[in-house]
Amino acid sequence: MADRPTPTGPAAPELSIVESRVYRGGNIWSYNPAIHLVVDLGVLEAYPTDTLEGFTDRLVELLPNLENHTCSRGVKGGFIERMREGTWLGHVAEHVSLQLQQEAGHDLRRGKTRAVKGQTGLYNVIYDYNDEAVGLAAGSLAVRLVNHLVQTEEGFDFAEELDVFLRRAQRTAFGPSTGAILEEAISRDIPYIRLNSASFVQLGQGVHAQRIRATMTSKTGALAVDIAGDKDMTTRLLGSAGLPVPKQEMVRTADGAVAAAKRIGYPVVVKPLDGNHGRGVCLDLTSEAEVRASFDIAEGESKRGYVIVESLVTGRDYRCLIVGGKMQAIAERVPAHVIGDGSHTVAELVEITNADPRRGVGHEKVLTRIKVDDAAIGLVRNQGLELDDVPPKDQMVKLALTGNMSTGGISVDRTFDAHPDNVEIAEEAARMIGLDVAGIDFICPDIASPVRETGGAICEVNAAPGFRMHTHPTVGEPQFIAKPVVDLLFPPGTPSRVPIVAVTGTNGKTTTSRMIAHIFKGIGHKVGMTSTDGIVIDERLVYKADASGPRSARMVLQNPRVDFAVMEVARGGILREGLGYDRNDVAVVTNVAPDHLGMKGIDTLAQLADVKAVVVEAVPRNGFAVLNADDELVRKMRRKCSGGIVWFSLQPPGSKVREFIEDSCRRGGRAVVLDHTERGDMIVIKHGRRSMQLAWTHLLPSTFGGTAKFNVANAMAAAGAAFAAGAGLHEIRQGLRTFTTSYYLSPGRMNLVNVHNVDVFVDYCHNAPGMRVLGEFVESYATQKAGQSDLGKVSRIGMVSTAGDRRDDDMRELGALAARHFDVVVVREDERKRGRPTGETADLIAEGAKAEIGKEGVRCRQVEIVLNEVDAVRHCMARANPGDVVVLCVDQHAEVLGELEQMTKHAQAGAHNKEGIGDPDLDPVEMQSEAQQAGDDAAAAEASEVEPATT
Repeated sequence: MADRPTPTGPAAPELSIVESRVYRGGNIWSYNPAIHLVVDLGVLEAYPTDTLEGFTDRLVELLPNLENHTCSRGVKGGFIERMREGTWLGHVAEHVSLQLQQEAGHDLRRGKTRAVKGQTGLYNVIYDYNDEAVGLAAGSLAVRLVNHLVQTEEGFDFAEELDVFLRRAQRTAFGPSTGAILEEAISRDIPYIRLNSASFVQLGQGVHAQRIRATMTSKTGALAVDIAGDKDMTTRLLGSAGLPVPKQEMVRTADGAVAAAKRIGYPVVVKPLDGNHGRGVCLDLTSEAEVRASFDIAEGESKRGYVIVESLVTGRDYRCLIVGGKMQAIAERVPAHVIGDGSHTVAELVEITNADPRRGVGHEKVLTRIKVDDAAIGLVRNQGLELDDVPPKDQMVKLALTGNMSTGGISVDRTFDAHPDNVEIAEEAARMIGLDVAGIDFICPDIASPVRETGGAICEVNAAPGFRMHTHPTVGEPQFIAKPVVDLLFPPGTPSRVPIVAVTGTNGKTTTSRMIAHIFKGIGHKVGMTSTDGIVIDERLVYKADASGPRSARMVLQNPRVDFAVMEVARGGILREGLGYDRNDVAVVTNVAPDHLGMKGIDTLAQLADVKAVVVEAVPRNGFAVLNADDELVRKMRRKCSGGIVWFSLQPPGSKVREFIEDSCRRGGRAVVLDHTERGDMIVIKHGRRSMQLAWTHLLPSTFGGTAKFNVANAMAAAGAAFAAGAGLHEIRQGLRTFTTSYYLSPGRMNLVNVHNVDVFVDYCHNAPGMRVLGEFVESYATQKAGQSDLGKVSRIGMVSTAGDRRDDDMRELGALAARHFDVVVVREDERKRGRPTGETADLIAEGAKAEIGKEGVRCRQVEIVLNEVDAVRHCMARANPGDVVVLCVDQHAEVLGELEQMTKHAQAGAHNKEGIGDPDLDPVEMQSEAQQAGDDAAAAEASEVEPATT
């Protein structure tokens, strides 16, 4: 791009965010959670970075760490080289978004920018994130900054905007303690789910899940927390065990505090009964006036209004961290202070100290900035100084009495200096209170000497102690104390994940998911399943909605009963939010067929296959992908799988697909195939050179005697998934033999109901590929039924529809395929029109069906439109005669099954009111002409019941 002439510059920057998405798991762009922005460069499409004078230098001046970005060059400075040579501003926004998050302490490096096909100036900008709110805010600020550097935005101050961004990131970020535990969990491959915007986190999945809130865990007893929060009760319990504690009394009034101080003996300490972080603690009080003044301070921080007066124990302040009853770390806490240098005032020394890059606001960084408040000013005065005074060189000026890190104190690691007697005392104190993770505060001359000899005491026991002073000591070696906490929750060898089987495909994924869940339910697992009908936990529907997206997957993984998960994964969920989890042990892809094309940038079958392949990419090295070898697009997905492959195929021996499978099995592969014999079709599982007969297809209830080939394929896919997940041959066989398409086990999927001797199938078929296989089943079933009937003829009536967001041609194709297999096609509409006016979807389907009437091989003679679903059901049933087959492609299956049940219950003579309805077995043209020409009233009345063929 270096030879491109330099334009004068755009009139006004127009870089804008058109659309933003948050992927919460694997997605079509990345294996990791990612932010996806669609940005419009507008006029800036004509201005790459090398044409914008000074742009690169100004950007690097504001964000110098961009020099560390390697970009595609693979070396530091690679991105800056790209900008100087010329790159588009969408690419710049990607790197700025990553760098802004790095400024907030998030170590993120992956991103990509790709042009939106067929749309000039639009780009997909994808980059990693840790916190989605921070990631989105980074993208928004990055776009503003790029526009500002192209042309100055009035009132835009990047330093101020960056500070606001960092403060926002700090508010939503995990604290140091939670962060340390999560880092340890991640290093052990333990997944986590954030349960709120604070520090409430679930580690592990399903039945193995443990929860933490900061350093409080699922194993922390509520009673122990209450005791630790009651300083009076804590001291009593520790004293009863013979542990060194100060004398103390609990009071409610200032007079009571003074009286208690006299009984205990000055100097004393006044502190709230249930405070924390050292707030409200007043030390070294030597007079009645000081006690009265301190009482108000302590009472203001007490939740219940009680105040503790206790004897002052002198010495250094130590925090002992006890995890699982064992001492893990000890830190000496030094109160906030400055050291005089002989030239700067106290106030200046505080500013210099706070300028330390390790100090931040609250728990933003490893140290907290020193706050100069009234208490600090008073303490400085007690040392004979004012803030404007210059203290002598090397003089320590205290700014706080307590050594809490949250008030600006520092820590010195003393883990390996503690005397064994002191360690034993601290461990016993934690056991007495009953805390699994406890912070024991010691005051003593030196932790290296036994406190029972040198003097000292336990002044406090803390539930949920902070880890920052141990993981990031100001002086000394850091202690990796998150390890024993995670050991406590997940002892070595303990599982943290539940097996996850993900099922996707254009058709058959819901039935396949239910088959897999049924197999493992029979083994004894508590199965959590997501599907288009809702979330099912242990065969109970707990959430009714289309639950095939990532949020539903997370709901299953949060349920504490689930020990096996089956996830139906739909195209829309993947495009919208990704998978919602990091990996699945088994991925099943049933097929890829034209459906949902033309939506969200997916215009071709190859692109749709790439979306479906996300579940295959999420298979780990020790996992499996169960792939349909009969589908070329699915077969190609094997290249995207890190684990093993289990093939399934309906093709007979000798076919090219079977030769491909046999070759794979000779190399140790796995497959589920169909062997054709004189007795019927046998499902066979192959593993290497070993073949294992599983079941006859005609003995599986879901296949209707082997005629429902699509359910044969679904059963084979389910068998492959169960085999890959560790189920035994007998368990798989038993699961498939007991799985039926009853409404109880498979609502809305091939449910067979007999109403007045009419076989009614209720199914969800809603696209042309589904109608093709459903029509083949209807042909086989009706032919078989006709052979068993005295009449020898079975009429077929079909109710069809599809969602309004399909393409017009897809709707016409659906109608055309229905016309080939049904004598009468009744077209209805879904309640949700998805952007189309009422009647438009039905008209397009009917148009496709009518265009087929009269063609060779087409059965249909009548096409009717009844928009309301229940009314359409009634219309279909009114048209049917005993022995006929009715197929209802439904949207609200519960309402339809309820209507059919009512028809069955209230059967009576004459219940079928056929006024205005004809019999599709008769020729309506002949009936009409003969009756009306004769002028016979009775015949005319009979003929009037038959409608024209093209109605």
